[in-house]
Amino acid sequence: MNKYKVLIVDDEIHILELLRYNLESNGYEVVEAETGEQALKIIETQTLDCILLDLMLPGIDGIEVLRKIRQSDKASLPVMMLTAKNEEIDAVIGLEMGADDYVGKPFRTRELISRVKAIIRRSEARKVETQVSNIIDQEGLTINLETHQIFKDGNEIFLTLKEFELLEKLMKTPGRVFTRDELLESIWGYDYIGETRTVDVHIRQLRKKIEKDDKNPELILTVRGIGYKFKQ
Repeated sequence: MNKYKVLIVDDEIHILELLRYNLESNGYEVVEAETGEQALKIIETQTLDCILLDLMLPGIDGIEVLRKIRQSDKASLPVMMLTAKNEEIDAVIGLEMGADDYVGKPFRTRELISRVKAIIRRSEARKVETQVSNIIDQEGLTINLETHQIFKDGNEIFLTLKEFELLEKLMKTPGRVFTRDELLESIWGYDYIGETRTVDVHIRQLRKKIEKDDKNPELILTVRGIGYKFKQ
């Protein structure tokens, strides 16, 4: 059985100890960093399966660490942000920059472990899927699932992992309406009431990259009171 490796980045020792104990109790290998600088060195030199990243860090903060990850060759690495209640706006910024999820402090350990499992499961599924050549072509957008590339009118555009997965999900069945809860469960792998804003943030960012006018979208359409669909 594969033992997944999780990097915890937090400057609070009791948080590191709590997360290490619970992750190791659930079969994960754990590495730790107390600063953003330490985290980036570990990310560069070790093979990881998931990162739990605190927003408020000494030196380089969590948002900057996330930005550097998404601009590196480790861009597809799953990242969950750890936030305090008064950092909710920063958490949304994190989602816009490509974080896969976020959880607020104080967190429920069982819920956090469940989310880690879901993030890694989705990442592993993506690795398997991309081994099979597959092309999705709709409305001037072409997704290559083998190379994980997307082209708009022949020009390559760059999406975060979750943006890519959302677009793939919608484009595979144009015209079908997906509720926010369905997308949350399918893409993030869990069903958690109140977190559908995660979907809305990613849809908003996705529209900025693929629509001619993201304020008047023609490809990803909102179905009021329900969710989203891709133009049929």
